Amino acid sequence: MAIRTVLVANRGEIACRIIRAARALGIETLAVFSEADAGAPHVRLADRALPIGPAPAAQSYLDGARLIEAARRGGADAVHPGYGFLAENADFAEAVIAAGLTWIGPPPAAIRAMGDKAAARRLMAEAGVPVIPGAEVVEEGRATAEAGRIGFPLMVKAAHGGGGRGMRRVEGSEELAEALAAARAEAEAAFGSGALLLERLVEGARHVEVQLLADRHGAVIHLGERDCSVQRRHQKLIEEAPSPAVGPELRARMGAAAVAAARAVGYEGAGTVEFLLGEDGAFWFLEMNTRLQVEHPVTEAVTGLDLVALQFRIAEGAPLPLAQEDLRLSGHAIEARILAEDPAAGWAPSTGRIALWSPGEGVRVDDGIETGGEVEPWYDPMLAKIIAHGPDREAARRRLVAALRRTALLGPANNIGHLIALLESPAFVAGEAHTGLVAELWPEGAPPLEAAEADWIAAALAVVEAERAAALARAALVPEVELGWSSAPLPPVPVA
Repeated sequence: MAIRTVLVANRGEIACRIIRAARALGIETLAVFSEADAGAPHVRLADRALPIGPAPAAQSYLDGARLIEAARRGGADAVHPGYGFLAENADFAEAVIAAGLTWIGPPPAAIRAMGDKAAARRLMAEAGVPVIPGAEVVEEGRATAEAGRIGFPLMVKAAHGGGGRGMRRVEGSEELAEALAAARAEAEAAFGSGALLLERLVEGARHVEVQLLADRHGAVIHLGERDCSVQRRHQKLIEEAPSPAVGPELRARMGAAAVAAARAVGYEGAGTVEFLLGEDGAFWFLEMNTRLQVEHPVTEAVTGLDLVALQFRIAEGAPLPLAQEDLRLSGHAIEARILAEDPAAGWAPSTGRIALWSPGEGVRVDDGIETGGEVEPWYDPMLAKIIAHGPDREAARRRLVAALRRTALLGPANNIGHLIALLESPAFVAGEAHTGLVAELWPEGAPPLEAAEADWIAAALAVVEAERAAALARAALVPEVELGWSSAPLPPVPVA
């Protein structure tokens, strides 16, 4: 059944991304906004928009009842959750379907199965997917014994949820009790459950994930892998496709494992299976993200596929447009996430007015911000993603660095300078990044960076260009060639 109007249950850059994809498919878009987002770009970009409540996410973007009511009021027949907020909430997915709306995502049962990390580990082991040694923390008294069996160092992880919250690294038994208490408190606050897992920590490992597509007719394929090893506090900063550590044979094995994982839960739509990849080529299941990933653009760049458009088509009941043997990867793509964080203040979130936003050229820019906009304290600090594609990895890396150097973001503190430093680090240039790279480079925290002369010149040029564009916009009815013309007499020229 064709989708006519979609409610986009999100904000920021992903809402803009979904709206553009829907528009290209001829689908009407209905945006929602909190009081803080009334003037946000995604609101103006959509065909129509409805308010859903106060600025705090719990009273707006996380309020499923308000979102479904907005869909009814706006005449939507489908809901796209994007990522974050309620995208992996099985109860919300069920409520959307019960309201007679099309849910653009996987079946609620699949979301629920993969949302419980402990249950997912058991399910994956039964499906023959490699699982890292670990255990559920059922009783505090058994945690020490289980940790001894697994071995140190290890990770304490929230059994429900993700995003780096409820996670602690434990070097030895003397740190275990404190780590369990801290992780439990954080998990309860973030996810409403204090259930925890213990997992062996694989030193020097890469974080490699496999993109999946599955339709309701039983077809499941993988679209290759992404390397997301450059992280800080378990939050991804730079992603690339394909992984420099994965060749054709390993890609086939990881892809087959990811497909097996999807089949084990009756998956439909776009999803991602995350693995830890050891230096010896061994890999282990981490989790499955039952939604679109932030880093999906790098896969789009190397496959030529529009994953959001495919989400719509799969939700309408269409079969996959390609088989596994049709997959071709072209070139290399790298993405950098621009965050409103202050490196000098321990990466604390930064807010305030954006005096200037002028991204570099020659790259894809997925953003939800604009000059004159506000970065609010209520939401995730990610502002934009810059994606470079090239015929090979080095070409893509150079293009991304050049674009970041010519990107001007004035106002809130941000991480652009540190992204450039990471992209130019010897380990990244050599394709040898691992999940501990950021801590290895900056063990005492991010150092202050001095802008090079070229950076200041680029920023100055961006300011001039932005002021020129603003002047042209104010004089929209006057042809550009006439902007400097005046009927007033020229002033006299002094004669020596």
